[in-house]
Amino acid sequence: MSKNLYITALEPKSGISLVALGVMEFLIRNLVRVAIFRPIVNTKHNKNGEDEIIHLISSHYKLDIDYRQMYAYTFEEARTLVADKQYDKLLENTLDRYKALEAEYDFVLCIGTDYESDSSAFEFELNVEIANNLGSPVLMIANAHKGSIENVVRSCRFAIESFEEKSSSILSIIVNRTPVALQEQMLQSLKEQLKDKTGLIYSIPFEEKLDQPTMAEIADALHARVLHGKTQMNRVVSRFVIAAMNLRNFLPRIENGNLIITPIDRIDIILGTLAAYRSSNLPNIGGIVLTGYLKPDKLLRNLLHGTDDLVPIIKVEEDTFTTAMKIKEIHNCITPESSLKIASALGLFESHVQTTELRKSIVGYSMLFTTPKMFEFGLIKRARAHKQTIVLPEGNDERILKAAEILIHREAVNIILLGNVQSIRNKIHALGLALEDVKIIDPSHSKLLSDYAKTYYKLRKHKGITPDNALDVMSAVNYYGTMMVYKGHADGMVSGAVHSTLNTVRPALEFVKTKPGSTIMSSVFFMCLEDRVLAYGDCAVNPRPTAEQLAEIAIESAKTAELFGVKPYVAMLSYSSGTSGIGEDVDKVKRATELAQSLAPNLLIEGPIQYDAAVDPVVAATKMPESKVAGKATVFIFPDLNTGNNTYKAVQRSARAVAIGPIMQGLNKPVNDLSRGCMVTDIVNTVAITAIQAQAYKGLKT
Repeated sequence: MSKNLYITALEPKSGISLVALGVMEFLIRNLVRVAIFRPIVNTKHNKNGEDEIIHLISSHYKLDIDYRQMYAYTFEEARTLVADKQYDKLLENTLDRYKALEAEYDFVLCIGTDYESDSSAFEFELNVEIANNLGSPVLMIANAHKGSIENVVRSCRFAIESFEEKSSSILSIIVNRTPVALQEQMLQSLKEQLKDKTGLIYSIPFEEKLDQPTMAEIADALHARVLHGKTQMNRVVSRFVIAAMNLRNFLPRIENGNLIITPIDRIDIILGTLAAYRSSNLPNIGGIVLTGYLKPDKLLRNLLHGTDDLVPIIKVEEDTFTTAMKIKEIHNCITPESSLKIASALGLFESHVQTTELRKSIVGYSMLFTTPKMFEFGLIKRARAHKQTIVLPEGNDERILKAAEILIHREAVNIILLGNVQSIRNKIHALGLALEDVKIIDPSHSKLLSDYAKTYYKLRKHKGITPDNALDVMSAVNYYGTMMVYKGHADGMVSGAVHSTLNTVRPALEFVKTKPGSTIMSSVFFMCLEDRVLAYGDCAVNPRPTAEQLAEIAIESAKTAELFGVKPYVAMLSYSSGTSGIGEDVDKVKRATELAQSLAPNLLIEGPIQYDAAVDPVVAATKMPESKVAGKATVFIFPDLNTGNNTYKAVQRSARAVAIGPIMQGLNKPVNDLSRGCMVTDIVNTVAITAIQAQAYKGLKT
């Protein structure tokens, strides 16, 4: 088992950042401490003074490593050393830099040059020599975008032989940017002709959106001033159009994603383009570039000031022709700010590369840990294994829509949005999100509304519900979404970004009901601390559970923890440990522990126990030396909602832990609640968790 991997491209624009993201994703998921190292960086395309790929990987995965530790030389420095016949010095210092990282980290992902210089042969030889000296297995990336199958195979074979001459081991070959029509044939030819070199051969199809710059990248490259639409700068631009003709002839020529370039004094074009943007019958443009030395006049300032922050508009000093030529030459890349490109890249990689097979070949089994990163990054992969359909009733919320875009492009789940169809489409349009094909249902105009209302009436007529009441109730998004889950038209529901917990879970309690063996619905939070993941229950639902309910919460929380890879050591919390305390509250916890032990005799459970004795081995050795749970508890059951809710929030803020949840448990089908202060990442995690719960209810293994 190696502690490193060397990723090398064979030519420019091979998609080395896409592959680096994909490999880093499963490394971070499986190892505690991972570093990246680029022996040679090209300063031609630095981002904020940093190499673009180092900036992308270190920012996206929040690597706490000084930038200077992550590379050895700039390309100019390396070429100078070689020209001065100091090749040995280059290799020796590169190895020293690498070894410094290797000593501190479990794994070092090494990333070769990007072939942006004027000497690709020199770069190739440099990569071969460095990979050999680092003792790294090699993952090779070929670019199939413009080459024939024969040329790609020939290029790969030549590269393999060059690396093998230096005794380097070829771990895997990934052919990237493959034309979709050649995908199967390309993969078959590679496997037939190169099977003697490696069994890990993959082909990733070309994705045009990854080749298209965002408005932020264009503004950065042009040193442009942003006049309008600062919140929309992540819009992707497909191509540019120079607006020189009159408006009547210009408007029919624009298409989705177009960048409009026009002189700043063409108010007719600006006004007409903004009006077209607001129309649902005309394309959704990427943005506008205003050219020329003139300053925005009062009319233009007033026009933009009175317009919603919908479309990005930037201003440059150069003339239209010069600006168009500069845009044509823009170097495109994936940036940490481009969440859609990152999601698309990871979705492509994970759909076309067998990551489990590749991961086993790289890190084996012995270095796998249950870490917060492993937990969080593993959710998407597990959700994707058996794709489920999740309904999101709050389709008008910006955070929900952004999370839906990420989930769809990661191919994690199928999404259904609820709400007014035109209103949601307008919101998607305004945010510039790639959700053209997402399914949207307006409950009040749904073909299924009548059937849902009849079902609800049958289920609740004993509570005094009338047919007319049922129709009104089913028009509400949370009730409609829950009925979709009940009927099997969706596999799970996530709500709560706008609605209260009560409004989210009440429909589930009314007719989804608790599963056999459960008498209550409860919840857990997964607390992702720096070095471990803990489960806290119940911190969101039951104010004052009885001993019987506490026992049930403990058993359900242990099952939930185990479902998500956290081995359950259950601590039934109280203000005393063992037999040291007395009182009604202690007796309740003691009784709950006994009940849980009798209902689940194989479950490792301890109580009553104080938090410090449950989590700290030193305290545990003093207070409960014979306990199998004390000092290593992973599941914490709080005696009441007051204690649980305050504790999880205190730990979340004080320890800077990521709190994922609340995750509802005990129901027949998964319905989960969000905090109204949730962020996009929280929604993505909760939807993935809901999908995994749905898989478990169906008996699907991931």
